[in-house]
Amino acid sequence: MKRYLALTLIAGCTAAQAPLPPQSEDTCGASEFAHLIGQQATALERTLLLGPVRVIRPGDAVTMDFRTDRVNFRIGEDETIQRIDCG
Repeated sequence: MKRYLALTLIAGCTAAQAPLPPQSEDTCGASEFAHLIGQQATALERTLLLGPVRVIRPGDAVTMDFRTDRVNFRIGEDETIQRIDCG
C-alpha cells in the first residue's frame, strides 16, 4: 500500500513543459521559401536548403521535438508543397 501511494505521488510530480512559441513567428526563415507553396515537391531538389530541414508527407511519422531553427516543408497528397513552417 505504501509503495502504491508513493508511486501515485511521484507520478503527479511531472515537470511542466515550456510553452511552444506561436507558429506565426518565423524563427527559421520559412518565409524565404514561400514562393514554393503550390509547386511540386520536386522543386525542393532545385532549391539550396541550408540548415535543418524536414520534409513531411501524408502518413509520415514525425517526431514531436520542436526546433525553432528547422524549416518544415509539408507535402500534400497531390505531391505539392502545401505549407512551410518552423519546428
